[in-house]
Amino acid sequence: MNAPYAAYASEELIVRDHLAIDRTELANERTLLAYARTALAMLIAGASAIHFVGGGTGIASGSTLIAAAAWTTWFGSRRWLAMRRALARLRA
Repeated sequence: MNAPYAAYASEELIVRDHLAIDRTELANERTLLAYARTALAMLIAGASAIHFVGGGTGIASGSTLIAAAAWTTWFGSRRWLAMRRALARLRA
């Protein structure tokens, strides 16, 4: 896999480039927090549906929301880690 900035050595990066990488790292963290917030909301909605709605519909929709929360957490973490590794390669 070719890195998009493999042609540029880290010594060639200027201050503007380092600041852009810093902004991207902060955006990556904000995106991770957004995934976590969304997963938490789905988890709470799923638990509430199971508790308050009850019956087959409540359990099915609640279980689906809880599974979606787990998937959202996993997916967001994978994206965050992949971007973090890509940014670390730029700094190296």
